[in-house]
Amino acid sequence: MIVIENDWLKVSIERHGAEVRKVTHKKNALDYMWTGDETYWGRVSPVLFPIVGRLKGDHYQLDGQTYKMSQHGFLRDAEFDVAEQTSTTVSFVFESLGRFIHVYPYEFKAVIQYRLKEDSLIVQWQILNESKEEMYFSIGAHPAFKVPMFANETIEDYHLEFTPAANQNVMEYEIKNSLIHEKGTAHDLSTIQITSSLFANDALIYSNIDKVTLVSNQSGYGVEVMFQGFPFVGIWSKYEETDGTIAPFVCIEPWYGIADTSDTTGNFKEKFGVNKLEAGETFQAEYIMRFK
Repeated sequence: MIVIENDWLKVSIERHGAEVRKVTHKKNALDYMWTGDETYWGRVSPVLFPIVGRLKGDHYQLDGQTYKMSQHGFLRDAEFDVAEQTSTTVSFVFESLGRFIHVYPYEFKAVIQYRLKEDSLIVQWQILNESKEEMYFSIGAHPAFKVPMFANETIEDYHLEFTPAANQNVMEYEIKNSLIHEKGTAHDLSTIQITSSLFANDALIYSNIDKVTLVSNQSGYGVEVMFQGFPFVGIWSKYEETDGTIAPFVCIEPWYGIADTSDTTGNFKEKFGVNKLEAGETFQAEYIMRFK
């Protein structure tokens, strides 16, 4: 486990998936991240690449070939190397080196950097296309935050606040049978109360959002996730149909990509939300988690 820390936060990150597993706030002694209890969901903050969500039929076509790939891709289960580390920053690197040609016909290098600034953790992604042709991909975050944070609270004591991108219409999407359907423009999107039934139909998904805040109505503690310029965000918790409850966490997921639409052609180059990167070029994006 790799640890970085400053006067505000102590962050533990695994080389497996370059995944943040724990964030402790030194000034209030709170742990903000989901524990990774496999009873509900064994992950904490996986990196989604080279797809976000599910492909229709779990396969896609590219240049006349068909490839199978499971939900969210394979990078979340890759073993990263530590490229650089200081007391407050760490960079993880992973190179494909031909290991995924059977499911993804591109060569790439992924660099994931974490750096602390006061009470915030800044996450930066770099994807270098090491192929000789243009590369198509998606990438996304999936951090899960512990809710409720205190024993005397419930899920219903928390709410979400949204900050839309300036001068943009916020579009809302829904998931049916793991595929995306556009619902239309989201009106009056400011605050949503967390309830046990909120995720009964899977994740809430929006475009053109710059920030989502998850906060306790009782204590005022919570987390801000800032991701200006990201095309999509998903909000999710695991819903249990048998008793109508949700798991004790809420995910706030900034995405450069999205699951397949129900009417997809299956051609990866035409995939809704896919990104294109020229040979030898680098994609870069970052988001910020502020723990307050």
